[in-house]
Amino acid sequence: RCSVLVLAQILTLLSGSGIMNDLGVDTKGGGKSSAAADKVVEEIRVKGGKAVANYDSVEDGEKLIQSALDTLLCGSDPQCCNTVLCHSSVSDLIHRIHLRGSFLVTRAAWNHMKDQKFGRIIMTASAAGIYGNFGQANYSAAKLGLLGLANTLAIEGRKYNIHCNTIAPVAGSRLTETVMPPDLVASLKPEYVAPMVLWLCHEQCQENGGLFEVGAGWIGKLRWERSQGHTVREKNQPMTPEAVRDQWDKVCDFTDATKPSTVQESLQSIVSVLSRVESEGEVDANPTAAAASASGINPAVGQKLPPTTFSFNHTQCILYALGVGMSTKDPDHLRFLYEGHPDFGCLPTFGVIPSQAAMMDGGLSSIPGLNIDFTQVLHGEQYLELYKPLPTSGELTSEATIADVLDKGSGAVILLDVNTYSGSELVCYNQFSVFVVGAGGFGGRRTSEKAKAPLPPPKRAPDAVVIDSTTRDQAALYRLSGDWNPLHIDPSFAAMGGFKAPILHGLCSFGFAARHVLTQFADNDPSRFKAIKVRFVKPVMPGQSLQTEMWKEGNRIHIQCKVKETDAIVLAGAYVDLHSTSEDSPENLTQGGGLQSELVFAEIGRRIKDSGSELVKKVNAVFGWEITKDSKNAAHVYDLFRLPSLPPPRCLPLAIDLKNGSGSLHTGPYSGKADVTFTVSDEDFMEVVQGKVNPQKAFFSGKLKVRGNIMLSQKLEVILKDYAKL
Repeated sequence: RCSVLVLAQILTLLSGSGIMNDLGVDTKGGGKSSAAADKVVEEIRVKGGKAVANYDSVEDGEKLIQSALDTLLCGSDPQCCNTVLCHSSVSDLIHRIHLRGSFLVTRAAWNHMKDQKFGRIIMTASAAGIYGNFGQANYSAAKLGLLGLANTLAIEGRKYNIHCNTIAPVAGSRLTETVMPPDLVASLKPEYVAPMVLWLCHEQCQENGGLFEVGAGWIGKLRWERSQGHTVREKNQPMTPEAVRDQWDKVCDFTDATKPSTVQESLQSIVSVLSRVESEGEVDANPTAAAASASGINPAVGQKLPPTTFSFNHTQCILYALGVGMSTKDPDHLRFLYEGHPDFGCLPTFGVIPSQAAMMDGGLSSIPGLNIDFTQVLHGEQYLELYKPLPTSGELTSEATIADVLDKGSGAVILLDVNTYSGSELVCYNQFSVFVVGAGGFGGRRTSEKAKAPLPPPKRAPDAVVIDSTTRDQAALYRLSGDWNPLHIDPSFAAMGGFKAPILHGLCSFGFAARHVLTQFADNDPSRFKAIKVRFVKPVMPGQSLQTEMWKEGNRIHIQCKVKETDAIVLAGAYVDLHSTSEDSPENLTQGGGLQSELVFAEIGRRIKDSGSELVKKVNAVFGWEITKDSKNAAHVYDLFRLPSLPPPRCLPLAIDLKNGSGSLHTGPYSGKADVTFTVSDEDFMEVVQGKVNPQKAFFSGKLKVRGNIMLSQKLEVILKDYAKL
């Protein structure tokens, strides 16, 4: 009856609608009357609300809910469960009404709430259930059972925008007025509970799975607390009651107590104990603290992880580009999405993919003394630096080292340095900063000179802002690049982690932000990219829009990334370093010996002088050529005739004009327009002209790239074979 009065107050405040269910029994549960429900309904109507009386038992939940739907269409209205206070310890009626009745009414309303993607359920528990009370065994059991029901409904309903919370109210009613002084009953009016329930029912309230005591205008939230505990067994040894007795004080010591809020958090300590018992034999007290003790984590500094290899081709490069939001809708994106594009290349942030295997494949678990609970590891920060443009295929080897371990109090930070090589050549360097929840407090240093520090942006308006939408399938697509964590694809797994739905990978947002910088400040040229640093702040839900704000300070672009819909910052302290455009000038390029293809074009030039007119008749086209020195490293080019305005790859540009007059070979600036242009490395060009590689195979394998009138490539044989006599 207390709950009915509370609901009456709520509906008065809302001027809303609801169903008043009351069997009209006496204080001992006997009899039946419609008077109680009718009276409350009339009070609500007088004050401007809408209500209908219902006299069914709450065990007839389907009838109750259908009555509400038929008369009020209020399937989304909050539900409050009636309470019956009875000082009897052996009454089945208590369980039937409080626990089973609440379950049946909620079950009847559940699918209606799911269909409309909204619901707010308030269960009414009691202090007797939370703390126990003399003479109320059945009532206490039923009321705490309601809390268990509510906690599970909160998890299952989250993805449908159904929230479930529990209140344990103290309010005066006809049931309590016989055991409380009149002045106390007056101070515990239902009016002092209703506003709290009203807020929990509101669509703006995101509270879910909470337990609240409320009364007399006071509200308090409850949560469970657990001691650190103590492990009382050893490997291959029996566990004895004497061991439990001897360690009982430690088992019950609430110093540095934890506050688990999910089943997963509850089980983590047990799981970690099992692994340590099997691997170490004897387990220290407080397994969480043991993971970060001075004799546990610190010796790991300087330890090397087993090396990992990563084999890939252009498919992985393209898949990654799609995973970080590139699309064929933007023509500039084709250079990262089409292996036949003349400037096809790999996005710079792909550099995190080969190196992440050091963490993904369990490498950290192989380090002696680094005893951490991997369910408690969070990705905190990331730094990536490239020493050369990434290849689009090959095999890369990554070598990882524990650079440092920091004590942040509430957790430990592990700095993992990863160098990635192509053969013996260093390609890129990553620093992963991972936070281990609960592993702090071991007396270590809080900072490290080895850490790549995040930097705040300038205190002025950004120089550029890019807003880019993610898709509902963004996480499902990005995970194909190697991060298979079910948190990013499985709704039930995400719910266990406290998320309404699977979240986007932090490194996916990282990729979005980096390519925004490339577009705005580097003309989409990956060779301009040098390094990126970010700190991960909050998750992004697939389908949300990322807003990247950028500030240019010399060659450093400070960035901050937000979710546009919520204005929540997701990447902070971030920046991208670019290579100066002056580094691309001809005088700064590596100089060296000539190209083998020079001899070929020299011979072609001589043949044109002899048979140019005949060639013009047969060919009638202008062929452009861009010959690179090293297909695996376009940055090292012997650039003998480079046009200053020519974009990478740095190459030998020339043109064979077999369209005008007697034909000509141009090895410098060419004022005309090529009908077809070929890009190929010096080595691959020689393989083609010597007949070792079929031109078609070279094209389909990506070694020979063509733009313009591709059909004219059929006349290459006329130029290279028939007349050059190669």
